[in-house]
Amino acid sequence: MKRNAAAQNVDRYVGARIRERRIMLGLTQQQLADLIGVTYQQAHKYERGINRVSAGRLFEIAKVLSVPVGYFYEGLGEGTEPKAPTARERMMLELARNFSEIRNEKHQEAFSQLARALSSAGGSRD
Repeated sequence: MKRNAAAQNVDRYVGARIRERRIMLGLTQQQLADLIGVTYQQAHKYERGINRVSAGRLFEIAKVLSVPVGYFYEGLGEGTEPKAPTARERMMLELARNFSEIRNEKHQEAFSQLARALSSAGGSRD
């Protein structure tokens, strides 16, 4: 029984890494599903760790998301507890993705200055 729980934790971890990378690339679950040839529901189940991703499907997902297959296992080791990205981590990924899509260098600099100003504005969490 313990081995099954460990396998489920790994499935959830791999799913979280798929979701993290998908968000980083700005893809929706539907877009990912279309690219790998599954339904939206199946892509959702992969990301939640509800359904296990086969080796062949993981290879296809890695190709679509432009990462090596090992990416999905990075950080998973002895004594490491797999976890899904937090809301804060998700926001950071979306922020990085959106920043990379700003083509105007002056806008990038203004955005960077705004982030610096907000981060040093007393550290209050409103």
